[in-house]
Amino acid sequence: MIQIEYFYLFIVGVLFILAISDLVVGVGNDAVNFLNGAIGSKAAKFKVILWVATAGVIVGSVFSSGMMEIARNGVFYPEKFVFAEVMIIFLAVMFADVLLLDVFNTLGLPTSTTVSILFDLIGAALAVAVFKKLSSDGGLSGVAEYINTANILGFMSAILLSVVISFTFGALIQYIARILFTFNIEKNYKRFAAIWGGLSISIITYFLLIKGLKGASFISPETYSLIKHNTLLIMAVSLIAWTAILQLLSVLFKVNSLKIVVLFGTFALAMSFAGNDLVNFIGVPLAGYESFKVFLANSGINPQSMEMGYLNNAIKTPTFFLLSAGVIMALTLWFSKKARTVTRTEVNLSRQTEGSERFQSSALSRSIVRAFISMGKFLDLIVPKRMQKWLDKRFKQEKVKSNIKDKDKPSFDLVRGSVNLVVSSALIALGTSLKLPLSTTYVTFMVAMGSSFSDQAWGRESAVYRVSGVLTVIGGWFITAFVAFTLSFIIATALYFGGFIALIIVIAFVFFIAYRSHTAHRQSEKKQKEVEEKVEISSIEKIKAWNAKIAAYMSASEDFIEDPIKFLIQEKRGKMQKVINENKKLNKELKELKSASPYIIKRLEDENFDNGFMYVQSIDQVKEISDCYSRLMQNIWKYIDNHHPAIHLDQATDLLSLSKEVGIYTKECGKAIAKKDFSTLHELEQTCETLEERIDKLSVKNLKLIKKDEIGTRSSVLVTHILHETKNIITLNLKVIKCMKKFDK
Repeated sequence: MIQIEYFYLFIVGVLFILAISDLVVGVGNDAVNFLNGAIGSKAAKFKVILWVATAGVIVGSVFSSGMMEIARNGVFYPEKFVFAEVMIIFLAVMFADVLLLDVFNTLGLPTSTTVSILFDLIGAALAVAVFKKLSSDGGLSGVAEYINTANILGFMSAILLSVVISFTFGALIQYIARILFTFNIEKNYKRFAAIWGGLSISIITYFLLIKGLKGASFISPETYSLIKHNTLLIMAVSLIAWTAILQLLSVLFKVNSLKIVVLFGTFALAMSFAGNDLVNFIGVPLAGYESFKVFLANSGINPQSMEMGYLNNAIKTPTFFLLSAGVIMALTLWFSKKARTVTRTEVNLSRQTEGSERFQSSALSRSIVRAFISMGKFLDLIVPKRMQKWLDKRFKQEKVKSNIKDKDKPSFDLVRGSVNLVVSSALIALGTSLKLPLSTTYVTFMVAMGSSFSDQAWGRESAVYRVSGVLTVIGGWFITAFVAFTLSFIIATALYFGGFIALIIVIAFVFFIAYRSHTAHRQSEKKQKEVEEKVEISSIEKIKAWNAKIAAYMSASEDFIEDPIKFLIQEKRGKMQKVINENKKLNKELKELKSASPYIIKRLEDENFDNGFMYVQSIDQVKEISDCYSRLMQNIWKYIDNHHPAIHLDQATDLLSLSKEVGIYTKECGKAIAKKDFSTLHELEQTCETLEERIDKLSVKNLKLIKKDEIGTRSSVLVTHILHETKNIITLNLKVIKCMKKFDK
C-alpha cells in the first residue's frame, strides 16, 4: 500500500510540474489578450505595461476560486469514476494541454486555453469511460452518462455566442467612440476625454469589483451582499470621482486621460484573465491534489474501487496556491518570448496602417470582402447624402509626416486601445461572474477585430489579407478543439493500458516536443529580428544595398540554367527538386522586395526620386528573370516527373552547350554590376545578339526534327518552352545591366 501511495504521490508531483508548464505556455498564448491594447496603442513604455499587467494578474488570481469546480465536475461525473481512473484523466488532460498550447505558441497563433482544456477533459474522460464500459459489460451503451453533456453544451454555446457578441460590441462601441473623437483626437480631447475615461473606468470597476468579487476566496458573503445592494451608489460615485480625477490630471499635470484608461483597462483585463483562465491551468492539478488527499484519508481502500463523488463537494482553493500561480504567470509575462510572438500576430492584424501582410488572401476572404463592398454600396443608396458627408468628416484620417521610426509608431490610437480593453474586460468579467468559462482569446480577439473593422483599418488595400488572417486564427480554434480531444483521448488510452511505463514514455515525449518547439521558435525569432533590422534601414540605404543583392543573384543564376538542363538529360528528379526549391526562396525574397518598394519610395526625399525609379524598375526586371527560371524549371520537372522518354541526343547536346554559354553570360552580367564596371556593356550586347541568333537556329532545328517525326510531341514542346524562356532571360539580363548603369550614375 505504501508503494501505491508513493506511485500516486509521484503522479501528483507530475501534475504540479505540468501545472507550472501549463501556466507558462498558457500565459504565453493568452498574454496577447490583455497586452495588445496597450502595446498596439503605445500607451506607455513596454516595461510599464508589463508592470501594470503583472499587478492585474496577481490580484486576479485570488478571484479564481469559484471557477475551480469546472475542472472537478463541470465536464464529467466524478462519482462514476474511481480514483485510479480520475488520475488517468487528469494526467492525460495536462499532457495534452501543454503539448497543444506550446505548438500554437511556436506558430505565433492565439488560441483558446478554455476550449483546449474543455476538449482535453472531454477526450480523456470519454476514453476512460469507453474502456471502463467495454471491460465491465462489453458494450458502449450508457457511455454518455459519464459525461456532463448539458454543462458542455452550455459552455460551448456561451463560448460561440461570445464570439458574435464580442465582435458586435467591439464594432459598435468603437464606431461611437470614433464619431466622438474622430481621428483628430487632440481637437476633441478636451470635450470628451474625461467623461469617456470616467465612464470607461466606472464600467470596469462595476464588473471587476461587483461581479468579480463573487468568486473571491477572501470575501465573506456579508461583505459581498453589502457591495451588491449598493451597486447604483458605487457606480454613481465612481463615475463622478473618476471623471473629476481625470479632468484635474489633464488640466493640472497634462496627463493624457486616454492613457490612464488604457493602462487601467490593461490591469482590469489581466485581472479578468487571471480570474477566468486560471482554472484552465491549475484547476485539473488541484483536482488531482484534492483526490489524492481523499485517497490518503481513506488508507486501505483499493484505488481501483474508491469512487470519487467527493469531487462534487464545494471546495475552497487555498489562497496560497492561487497566489503562487499568479506569481508564475507574472514571471512568464516578463520572460516569455513566445508571448510576444503571439501578441505580434494580433496587433499586426488590427493595425491601422498598411504594410507587409503576414497572411495571403483566400477565396473565402475575397468573397467576404466582396459581400461587404456590395453592402456598403447598398447603404450608400439609402443613407442621406448629408449624413454620409458628416460621417465621412468624422472618419477622415489626415496624413501627417513623422520622423518616428516604424517600430515606434502605434498600430492604432488610444481611443481604439481603450475600447478594446474596456469592452473585453467587461464581457470576460461578466462571464466569470456567471461561472461561464468564456474564452478570453475569443473575446479579446473578436473585440479587437470588431473595433479595427469599425475603424476602417481594413481598407481595400489590406482587407482580403486581414480577413484571411482572422479566418486562419478562427480556423485554428476549431483545430484546437479537434486536436485537444484526439490528443487527450490517445494519451488517456495509453495511460489506461500502459500504466507506469506509458507514463514515463509520455513524459519523455512531452520533453522532446518542448525542446523541438523551443528550437524552432528561437530560429523563427532570429529571422524576425533580421527582418526588423532591415526595416530600420533608411530607404536610400536599402536602394544602395540592392546593387550587391542583384549582382549576387545574377551570378548565382548561372546554376539555374545549367543544372536544370543537366538534370533533364540525366533524369535526376531529386536534384531537380533541390534547384527548384532554391529558386523558390530567391523568388520569395524578390516578391517581398517588390511588395515593399512602394513604402520605400514613399519615404524617399525628392532629390533621390530618380534612384527610386531605377530601383523599382530593376526589381521588376530581376523578378521577371526569376519567373522565367521558375517556368523553365517547372516544365522540366513535369517532364521528368511524368517519366516521359529521354530527349533526342541532338537536343540534349545543343541545350547543354547553350546552357553553359548562357551561364557564362549571366555570370559576366553579375560581375559588371558588382564591380560597377559597365565598360563591357557593348561586348555583352554583342553576346546577347549572338545567343539570340543561336536560339532562333535551334528553334528551327527543333521544328525540322518534328517535321521528320524524329522526336515526340512532348519533348518538342518542352524544348520550345526552354528556348523561349532562355531567350527571355538573356534579353532581361541586358535590360538589368542598362538599368543599373543609369542607377550608378
